[in-house]
Amino acid sequence: MNTERPPRLVDRFGRRIDYLRVSVTDRCDLRCQYCMPKDFKGFEEPSNWLTHDEMARLIGLFAGLGVGKVRLTGGEPLMRRGVAELAARISAMPQVRDLSLSTNGTTLARHAAALKAAGVGRLNVSLDSLDAARVREITGRDCLQDVLAGLAAARRAGFAPIKLNCVVHAQTPEAELARLLGYTLASGFILRLIETMPMGSSGQQFQPANLTLMGARLAERFGLVPALDTSDSGPARYWTAGDDLHALGVITPMSRHFCATCNRVRLSVDGTLYLCLGQENQVPLGRLMRQGADDDELIGHILAGIAAKPERHEFDTAPRRIVRFMSQTGG
Repeated sequence: MNTERPPRLVDRFGRRIDYLRVSVTDRCDLRCQYCMPKDFKGFEEPSNWLTHDEMARLIGLFAGLGVGKVRLTGGEPLMRRGVAELAARISAMPQVRDLSLSTNGTTLARHAAALKAAGVGRLNVSLDSLDAARVREITGRDCLQDVLAGLAAARRAGFAPIKLNCVVHAQTPEAELARLLGYTLASGFILRLIETMPMGSSGQQFQPANLTLMGARLAERFGLVPALDTSDSGPARYWTAGDDLHALGVITPMSRHFCATCNRVRLSVDGTLYLCLGQENQVPLGRLMRQGADDDELIGHILAGIAAKPERHEFDTAPRRIVRFMSQTGG
């Protein structure tokens, strides 16, 4: 007889929620055109940031409810002091089987070894081009060499595979993506192309590209074939070089959304639980915790939030609904 306690985080549409993305800061050292305006100053007050103890407490509650995957994000998470120490606390939780981190890579060279030692298993690194001038235009900084140095350090630290995230919109030259794919294939990285989403004024200024079509063209150009094993691919659809190792993936929230299989929620730096990127449903877990809510009360609020998780985003039907920026939600 199986006496294992069943997971409790199942929403009203039957989706099991087992993935938590945690924003450790809303600050970033870049100003990517599709993410945050150059003059943005609406950052969360540091006094409202969850401490590492508070983050570990909430993550532990989610882990006890069946969440086995945790990703540390930002903003840029490596701008927050003590991230490796927080990662070590999370990786020590027996229920967490997969701890990962998303970064823009600008300071990864300094942190890669410590992150690996802390138990971070996977890295996603943002890189939108291999052209230095283009990177400077997109990010507002001359940072390509820093990112490439970070990737080299991550590989030396033993991270494998390393995923490179490239945000694509209708004006992105396909030739740049082909160059990037050639680089990732030669380097043993995985390239993931991501359609822009209309979050805030930055995201709303770009028309998304249809990556369902573009991904297929790039795959054919490089002789890639559709991946057979998609059991743990998340929202991405992958192609391989014929060896069952993922080489190219596309994430298509606009042209072919994956809301029916959504398994994730997001915790912002102030402890707000966001149930959907494209909706405003949220639970102020941080505020409730600081008002004295005990673990049972917090669990009750988490369960109520999951029960209210929307069926899907409405980026296509209400593209100007979400005025917050991606960095405020958590990547």
